[in-house]
Amino acid sequence: MKPDPSHVLERVMQSLLTEIAPAVQPAYRQASVAMQAMLLASIREEMDRAAARRVEENGALRALFADAAAVVRDAALCERLASAAAGEDASLRVPDLDAANVALRALLIELHAHVETLGGGDARRLEAALWRELAASTERRRLSIGPF
Repeated sequence: MKPDPSHVLERVMQSLLTEIAPAVQPAYRQASVAMQAMLLASIREEMDRAAARRVEENGALRALFADAAAVVRDAALCERLASAAAGEDASLRVPDLDAANVALRALLIELHAHVETLGGGDARRLEAALWRELAASTERRRLSIGPF
């Protein structure tokens, strides 16, 4: 038998909400059990999308870096952007994807700071694209059960 982690989390969450929480007293302990169930639901949701979300975001950042080369005026930054844009994820393991994402996001911050110093319409369009990606990144992390 191979337990499906998503199914296990779903069943434990259901048990906490429907069997254990109603039997627990006082009310604050009942609320604590319900919150633990909601945390399991969040973990389940994130586990289900973990690799896909990171691959999507890393790809979006690389595409943004490729487009930024025409606007960036700092040669060293332009070279790092081109290198990052040409890069690929080493594997689909979440820790590897996270490591790549950390590096890409650090470069994104550097790019954003640089673009804010530039004048002109191209710089403003790139800046708007940077903000759109940051908003999309936030949306990718949204949990269906609501904010914590």
